[in-house]
Amino acid sequence: MTTSELLPDLSPDLRTVLDTVPDTGTVQGGDVVWDDRGTPLEGWLATPGEASDELRPAVLVLHDWFGVVDHVKVRATMLARLGYVALAGDVYGQGVRPGPAEAGAQAGAWYGDVPAFRARLAANLERLRAEPGVDPSRIAVMGYCFGGSGALELARSGADVAAVASFHGGLGTALPAEEGAVRAPLLVMTGAADPVVPDDAVVAFEDELRAAGAPDWQIVSYSGAMHAFAVPGTDSPDHGAQYQAVADQRSWRQLQAFLDEVL
Repeated sequence: MTTSELLPDLSPDLRTVLDTVPDTGTVQGGDVVWDDRGTPLEGWLATPGEASDELRPAVLVLHDWFGVVDHVKVRATMLARLGYVALAGDVYGQGVRPGPAEAGAQAGAWYGDVPAFRARLAANLERLRAEPGVDPSRIAVMGYCFGGSGALELARSGADVAAVASFHGGLGTALPAEEGAVRAPLLVMTGAADPVVPDDAVVAFEDELRAAGAPDWQIVSYSGAMHAFAVPGTDSPDHGAQYQAVADQRSWRQLQAFLDEVL
């Protein structure tokens, strides 16, 4: 299936990012709906499409505070082009896709209730794990901004995943990891000019991981990069958020190398 058929209304910026991964012409994609304790969730699933008798590695892609919009669908498609089953997960619920004026409050409600946040993230993970053809022992979780924070909450919760990656996610939490809880390898990519994640937040996160005995983690900081450096179209430098192509490209290559290693 062509990209135009899968994602017909992409912005030029998103199409440029998508096309950095060659189109195999076989990727399948579409909306998927499931239930989390009475709440319908609607994500977007992308699969390589080529017939295979072998179980495939998979990646859960967690959205930023705008919900399941084109950006995470593009990232899921890019991963499917690389051979992964990829689910753009849904934290908010079916049809909840807040605009700029509401997104902060929507995300803040989840930040303010970490147990509920982790439970909803776990429901997304289990939906991906149940997908036919997925190897349950080779699942990674990644996310952007709010979703990057969510990926790290799954790691803190001791989720049974093979890897966790965060793109410019918040590093703080109301429930720091307990000793021995973090088992998955972590890749944390952050902007060196991100006011949302200042240097002291990075140091505090490192200290948390050391105290928890996390066995395998790395933090990559990109010079000059602000918050949301990997979300094309972001241009609010006065608010500390701006897309930076170099950091985006480098962080994506870093992710690919990480997934190649752990999956």
